[in-house]
Amino acid sequence: MENKVGFFKSIQFKLIIIYVLLIFIAMQIIGVYFTKQLEHQLVSNYFEMLDDRANLLAYNLAEEMINNKDDRSAINAKFNAMLRDIFSIDHSEVQVIDQNRVVISTSNLSNRHIVGQQSTEVRVKRALLGSADDDVLRDPTTGHRVRVMAVPIKSDDGPVGALYIEASMEGIYGQMRQINSILLSGTFIALIISVVLVILLARTITGPIFDMRRQALRMGRGDFSKQVKVYSADEISQLATSFNELTLKLQDATLTRDREQKRLKSVLTHMTDGVIASDKNGRIILLNKRAEELLKLSNQSVLGEMLTNVLRLPEAVSLEDLEELPDSLLLDFSSDDEEYLLEAKFSIIQEENGPINGFITVVHDVTEQEKIEQERREFVANVSHELRTPLTTMKSYLEALEDGAMNDKELGPRFLGVTQNETERMIRLVNDLLQLSKIDSHDYKFSFQLINMGSLLNDIIDRFEMIALDKKIRFNRKIANTPVYVRVAPDKLTQVLDNIISNAMKYSPEGGDIKIQMLQKNEHLQISISDQGMGIPRESQTKIFDRFYRVDKARARSVGGTGLGLAIAKELIHVHNGEIWAESEYGAGTTIYITLPYSNDQEGEHEL
Repeated sequence: MENKVGFFKSIQFKLIIIYVLLIFIAMQIIGVYFTKQLEHQLVSNYFEMLDDRANLLAYNLAEEMINNKDDRSAINAKFNAMLRDIFSIDHSEVQVIDQNRVVISTSNLSNRHIVGQQSTEVRVKRALLGSADDDVLRDPTTGHRVRVMAVPIKSDDGPVGALYIEASMEGIYGQMRQINSILLSGTFIALIISVVLVILLARTITGPIFDMRRQALRMGRGDFSKQVKVYSADEISQLATSFNELTLKLQDATLTRDREQKRLKSVLTHMTDGVIASDKNGRIILLNKRAEELLKLSNQSVLGEMLTNVLRLPEAVSLEDLEELPDSLLLDFSSDDEEYLLEAKFSIIQEENGPINGFITVVHDVTEQEKIEQERREFVANVSHELRTPLTTMKSYLEALEDGAMNDKELGPRFLGVTQNETERMIRLVNDLLQLSKIDSHDYKFSFQLINMGSLLNDIIDRFEMIALDKKIRFNRKIANTPVYVRVAPDKLTQVLDNIISNAMKYSPEGGDIKIQMLQKNEHLQISISDQGMGIPRESQTKIFDRFYRVDKARARSVGGTGLGLAIAKELIHVHNGEIWAESEYGAGTTIYITLPYSNDQEGEHEL
């Protein structure tokens, strides 16, 4: 259905408004400039005329006042005649004032009663001192503008009197109002004529445009058979000619597009990968067989549905984002019973330098691939976590050597030995972590030795005390001085204890205590490590030994945790036929318990 454009929204109306406004603004600018200049000229001429007559009158009055100063009556008669002859200006009054500020004559017959009275005007006083003064004031009664002047009457010996003049300027402004009225009438007449002419002009411009609009609507319905009529040889006609050429090109492009769409549909249908075709609005128009299998949906059930909804994309992802997306997206279709991940790669259907016609989405099942990738990422995180502690220890001892311990004959070799041991242990840790996968399959080989557990535990604590200086953490040891020998893999057990003590330091507050004690219970040796940290909630205490489980993920990230350390510790302790568990009260600290089997002549429980 053709939507007609209302007159007030049409380009014809806009052209009329533009031309009328331009004419109106131009006439207003000319009118304002003309009236301002005319007003300035009239006022200037009026002021010049008043000044000339006032000066002439003052000169003549000075002569009479000097020549006839003793004959008062003769002077008054001549003054009145001069005022009538020289200053016969409508709506004005002239007063002649002597040296004593007494009014001796006035041109206003209705104001004769002031003759003989003293003038109170300040300007008269200034004029009697020899200074002329003038100003434009408002009449308080009528509101008319009045020019007020005081001119000295001078002789060779100085001022002998003064002229006080009040001249109304309303005549000038009355003329200006008449002129403005004439200009306003002329403006309206010009606007009416302009509107008529602009309407005729606008029709000649908009006629071909309306024809092109009708042709565009026909083209939208797929009718390319008609052409726009060319009326003249101006720019509008050139536009019409270009529009006709566009019609032919668009007809060819439409046919080409239809052929390409059929070809593309055939290719998509027979592809072995999961392929989803959608239009430029993101609505699905085709799914091949493999895509139906991967999405577990039929072609008919999703036709016309939005691509973003079928692929379960987040609401924040729009079609514009898919156009600019350089990489693929990972789609999670997992259920409670099964993990199911798909990878979607998006590309646009677009002719060269043309608009986007749609999207092609290629879908792959990457569930197994993502599992392998996740294991790889977890393994890298595990390596980083386990190497941090020996690196930190080496840094502390190297700083101590740099600060002067190198020159100490006793501490220097000892610290160098520790750093060498830590370097070798890091190499062994890397090799052990690479064998982590072998633990699950029991494809491993550990080197067990009979060692003094008390000595091993003290050596480990000594190393951590160097690191704990910055946080002012104290270690409280309850370890037997009597040798207690256990068959263990020293590096593996050191790795476990390093991890647990390191975690205790991370979660302990500054200035806190870490308690480490060793107990002999029947045929088992029990080691406990307690901190004063934030503790573990009851529901999480059985999960902290699961791989990659973290109670507080934000807190674990801030202290460098990865969720792998305790899981590795659990596996290594099980290799030693021991047990490991945690007891904690949330907000009051955590205790990690380790038990190892050993053979000793002592029986019962021995606590130190």
